[in-house]
Amino acid sequence: MGTFGRSVIVRKPNETMRLIVLTFVGVVFGFLIGISFPTLSLNKLNSSIVSNIDLRYIRDKSSGFSTQAFFDAWSSAKDNRLQVQISNDTSKIWVPSNPRGAERLPPGIVAAESDFYLRRLWGKPSEDLTIKPKNLVTFTVGYAQKKNIDAAVKKFSDDFTILLFHYDGRTTEWDEFEWSKRAIHVSVQRQTKWWYAKRFLHPDIVAPYDYIFIWDEDLGVEHFNAVEYIRLVRKYGLEISQPGLEPNKGLTWQMTKRRGDREVHKETEEKPGWCTDPHLPPCAAFVEIMAPVFSRDAWRCVWHMLQNDLVHGWGLDFALRRCVEPAHEKIGVVDSQWIVHQTVPSLGNQGQAENGKAPWQGVRERCKKEWTMFRLRIENAEKALYKEMGIVPLNTTTD
Repeated sequence: MGTFGRSVIVRKPNETMRLIVLTFVGVVFGFLIGISFPTLSLNKLNSSIVSNIDLRYIRDKSSGFSTQAFFDAWSSAKDNRLQVQISNDTSKIWVPSNPRGAERLPPGIVAAESDFYLRRLWGKPSEDLTIKPKNLVTFTVGYAQKKNIDAAVKKFSDDFTILLFHYDGRTTEWDEFEWSKRAIHVSVQRQTKWWYAKRFLHPDIVAPYDYIFIWDEDLGVEHFNAVEYIRLVRKYGLEISQPGLEPNKGLTWQMTKRRGDREVHKETEEKPGWCTDPHLPPCAAFVEIMAPVFSRDAWRCVWHMLQNDLVHGWGLDFALRRCVEPAHEKIGVVDSQWIVHQTVPSLGNQGQAENGKAPWQGVRERCKKEWTMFRLRIENAEKALYKEMGIVPLNTTTD
C-alpha cells in the first residue's frame, strides 16, 4: 500500500501538467481554425460584396499569425493554377497558365488568338460571320501587277481569306476588283513579304487557318487550283510545300522543278557535290521562298525563325526543315498543281540607286549578305545551345 501511495503522489503533478498543456494546445488550434471560417466563407461571396468588408478584424495581432497567410496557403493547396489573395479590400488573381501578361485575368475572359475575319458594326456579333475561311493566302503586291494578282486571287475559293501587302502605298485603286472589297489590305512602302509576315502574320493571329500561303506577285497560275492543292497536301502529309515550277521558267533548283508523271515529289537529284545527304536540302526537305505554303503548326515554328532585320528571306529555304520532322517526308512539291515564275523584278526596282549602281543591284547585294548572316546566326545559335547542354555534336551542319 505504501508503494502504491507514493506512486500516486509522484504521478499526479505530471498528469496535471500534461492536461494543462493539451488543453492549451487544443484551445489555440481551435481558435486558429475558428477564425479562418469567416475568410473561407467570404471567399464564396460576390467580389463586389467582399470588397466592402474589412477583413482586418480577423487578425490575431498578439500572436503575430496572419489569417491572410493561413488562407493563402489553403487556397494554394486547393488549386495551384488559380491563386486568389484577399488583402486590404482588394481581390487579386494570378493565373500562371495564362498567356504572358494576362496572368491577372480570369482564364474565361482571355482571348489569346485572333483572326482576319471582317465583322459588321451593327447587329449581333454571333451573326456577323456567314462563313469562316479555313485558309489564308497573302500576296505582296504593287499596283503594276494588278492583272496578275486578279488572276491569282480567282484561283482561290471563298474558303480563303485574301490578304494583300502593298509595298507601293497604292490601295484604293484595287477596289476596281470586287474581291478587293472583301480582302485585307496592309500598306507600308518599300517592304518585303517577310518583313510583313514577321509583323502581321503572328501565329496567334493566323491560328484559325489550316494553311497559310505566302506568295510573290509574279506567279502564273493558269494550271493551279487551290482547292485541289489543299487536298493533295493533306493526302501526302505535307506540312511545308509549294507548287511545282514550269521547267522552262525561272528555275533555280531541281527540287522545285515540276514532274509530269506524279502528283507530288519529296526528293530529287542535284548537281554532283551539292547534296551531302539525300535527305537534306537542296535534294530533299526543301522548297523555295517565292510560293511556300505552311500548315498552321509549321508556320508557328517558321515565324519564330524569321529575323526582324533580315527582310529578304534568303537562306530561309534551307532552314525550313528544322520546323518539321521528319523533314524529308513532310516537305514536298505538288507537281499536278503547278505555276510559272515570271521573274518580274518589281520589288527590286523599289531600291535606291547608290554609288552608280542601279536600284536592283543594291537590293541584290543585300539579299546575298542576308543569306550569309542568316546562315551564321543559325550556326552560332546551334553551337551556343549545344555548349549550354554540354553536348559535343559529331556532325554539325550550318544550314
